Amino acid sequence: MKLALRVAYDGSAFYGFQRQPEVRTVEGEIIRVLQKLGIIESPEENDFKGASRTDRGVSAFFNVVSFVPSRRPDLARPEVLNHHLSDIWVLGVAEVPDDFHPRFWARSKTYRYYLVNEGFDIEAMRGCADLFEGRHDFSAFAKLEPGRDPIREVERIGVIERQGYLVIEVQGKSFLWEMVRRMVNALRFCGLGILEAEEVERMLAGEYRKKIPPAPPEGLVLWHIDYPGITFEGDERGIRKAKRDLFERYSRALTRAALFGDFLLEV
Repeated sequence: MKLALRVAYDGSAFYGFQRQPEVRTVEGEIIRVLQKLGIIESPEENDFKGASRTDRGVSAFFNVVSFVPSRRPDLARPEVLNHHLSDIWVLGVAEVPDDFHPRFWARSKTYRYYLVNEGFDIEAMRGCADLFEGRHDFSAFAKLEPGRDPIREVERIGVIERQGYLVIEVQGKSFLWEMVRRMVNALRFCGLGILEAEEVERMLAGEYRKKIPPAPPEGLVLWHIDYPGITFEGDERGIRKAKRDLFERYSRALTRAALFGDFLLEV
């Protein structure tokens, strides 16, 4: 039997997703709790895998880990795991095929970036966004790792206008390191008139001297991962607790943002 967990987390509480010695990470905390409950012995022995290695500060409402339990698979339920986890919420569990890998089985990933509206030219941003759709060399918009192909395909990118802020939604099969955050900053520069659509076209064609810097990680959320044929079943009580925790956490942040927004308007 192999199990997969859908997890959400507040990225500001961790040094990224991937486990590292001596620092608190999302993967490390999940492994710690699974070991504490006797569900797994070790990540190596129990084939523990994650879908997306989000950076420090990046949050998720839909990331996935999988493992083969040594014993007590009945404890791998949201209402049990959420009692032991902090800053992480298990929103669903699924029994998956033995060859399931949460990264390679994903048909697409959707990221959302929440951007305060600085008086942007929204149409200019949308025009630049259109240029990113399709298959391109994203070397100018990523921190490249040795051996990784810089060619990626963006299936869809949208600029959604909300009251006082924008949501940049990007969907694709896979992404390079910092790729979404650098794309977001390019759109921001286009919206401020700092960058022209023609410059974005040239950068995608490999003509550039400087790369676009990444936008801050705190605005980025891994929003959804599409797994055809797999349904994550959630426990009503566990999901209710997760929603309550998330609401309390983010409503406090919204209140503080509104407070400082009013202060800035007054001075």
